[in-house]
Amino acid sequence: MLFEVWAPEKDEVTLELSGRERPMERDPLREGWWTVTADAADGDHYGFRLDGGPVLPDPRSRRQPAGPDGLSAVVAQDAYQWAQEWGGRPLPGAVLYELHVGTYTREGTFEAAAGHLDHLAALGVTHVELMPVCPFPGRHGWGYEGVSLWAVHEPYGGPEGLKLFVDAAHARGLGVVLDVVHNHLGPSGNYLPAYGPYFTDTHHTPWGSAVNLDAPGSDEVRAYLLGSALAWLRDYRIDGLRLDAVHALADGRALTFLEELSAATDTLAAGLGRPLFLIAESDLCDPRTTTPREAGGIGVHAQWNDDFHHALHTALTGESQGYYADFARAPLAALAKTLTRVFFHDGTYSTFRGRTHGRPVHRTSTPAHRFVGFTQTHDQVGNRALGDRLSATLSPGLLACAATLVLTGPSVPMLFMGEEWGAATPWQFFTDHTDPDLAEAVRNGRRREFAEHGWAEEDIPDPQSPATREQSCLNWDELDGGHHSRLLAWYRELIALRHTCPDLVDADLAAVKVAYDEDARWLALRRGELRIAVNLGDEAARIPVDGHGSRILASWEPVRPPGTDGLLLLPPASCAVLADS
Repeated sequence: MLFEVWAPEKDEVTLELSGRERPMERDPLREGWWTVTADAADGDHYGFRLDGGPVLPDPRSRRQPAGPDGLSAVVAQDAYQWAQEWGGRPLPGAVLYELHVGTYTREGTFEAAAGHLDHLAALGVTHVELMPVCPFPGRHGWGYEGVSLWAVHEPYGGPEGLKLFVDAAHARGLGVVLDVVHNHLGPSGNYLPAYGPYFTDTHHTPWGSAVNLDAPGSDEVRAYLLGSALAWLRDYRIDGLRLDAVHALADGRALTFLEELSAATDTLAAGLGRPLFLIAESDLCDPRTTTPREAGGIGVHAQWNDDFHHALHTALTGESQGYYADFARAPLAALAKTLTRVFFHDGTYSTFRGRTHGRPVHRTSTPAHRFVGFTQTHDQVGNRALGDRLSATLSPGLLACAATLVLTGPSVPMLFMGEEWGAATPWQFFTDHTDPDLAEAVRNGRRREFAEHGWAEEDIPDPQSPATREQSCLNWDELDGGHHSRLLAWYRELIALRHTCPDLVDADLAAVKVAYDEDARWLALRRGELRIAVNLGDEAARIPVDGHGSRILASWEPVRPPGTDGLLLLPPASCAVLADS
């Protein structure tokens, strides 16, 4: 077996394999690389010693049995026998479901999560979007402080556990999307700086020195990230990647890393004969992110639309703090704009930023499936002081209205785990740092952050407390009755409509029509022959749906078809979907 590592600034590199040391030699064809061939079997532990220092894990480790600080282990990728032949599932027409392995069940493992895949199949979602699964310190965490970007968190089930989960999902017709983080690595267990210039002070990010995408040595760093991304798609049969905070990728090169990744993903898809896609998280409101490369764009296949979330959240809750301030002046107008023009900030002034922001989307040439819409995500729930979901403050009727706008809107819809039944459990920020100083810094930093916004520090959940993670786990017993089961039935009904009504997956943004009344708090959406009406107000509303003779396809409360005046009488906090006769 060939062992290789990039360590361009070292004078001596040694492989330690199963307790024995073997000197490595410089690769004459690749500058900075060291290699050695040695007999090794699946599960053998190994690491590299740099210039006589301590033995460190492999930057390209596929398994870290003892966590980020331990030795690496050999993984025989071909040893797993896939049970499913899988032709893939494309993004257009998809319904995504964001899932955190560590809190989807109390067990917090791939195996336990796979036990609920039948629920997702019955719900009608098409893809499970896993939050990051790379190793991180401790047992429990969000995953965004991961290291060893080619490996799988051992407490979740390691590499084989992920393959078993993907295999089980594919057996039910579900694609799998994986959240990956290229803009930073965790502060603990990160040994990349010991090997080479993986980071640079040329740029700075909220996490410190930037990942080196454009300074000296960046060719190999980009290859490291690119190889990791493709390995998930190839070796684990992942169907797509969600790219965390791409606006934080400091990259001044003419050919950006994202363009390289997009091209490599498309090439791999052609080679594998199945669709693969990338979904970006971006704060830029820039349609060039998803514009095809041949048209001068970056070529990412889709991106999260935070503006839609912000407009919908503000319309539902009335909140106006932070970035919600930009949407609070006229939330239904903002919501209507994001439903028809995608970005609220498309060159408009942002009071939150103190400057103009964004760029318009060309509706006639940009398909709607390049954008992902949602009411809740791990960010929008977990970054609140108490991790409270919308279900903590909104009535079931308003939750149904939110679901209706997401699941009948033009963008690819995404749900956050548990929202389909209005889960009462919060989803809070939790960590399990093994470094006591780092643990204390994170605890105090989070409390200070919210204290600046009027919260008492003692009211902020302790990220390091096991109870914080425990109370963030879904309670599957909630599905058995009451408003939870009613809401779940509504989600199933809407998703079924999305799969059976071609108008709901029409990618033509220019064909989407919206009417609204800011004061009466209603909004009506037209999608081809379908009419969608939501009433967020406290009183019944007469909503023009231009649909005399229309039939009711679905309604949260019992309603009659519109009369000769074309008005639909809709109860408060209610919604309905109609079709032309």
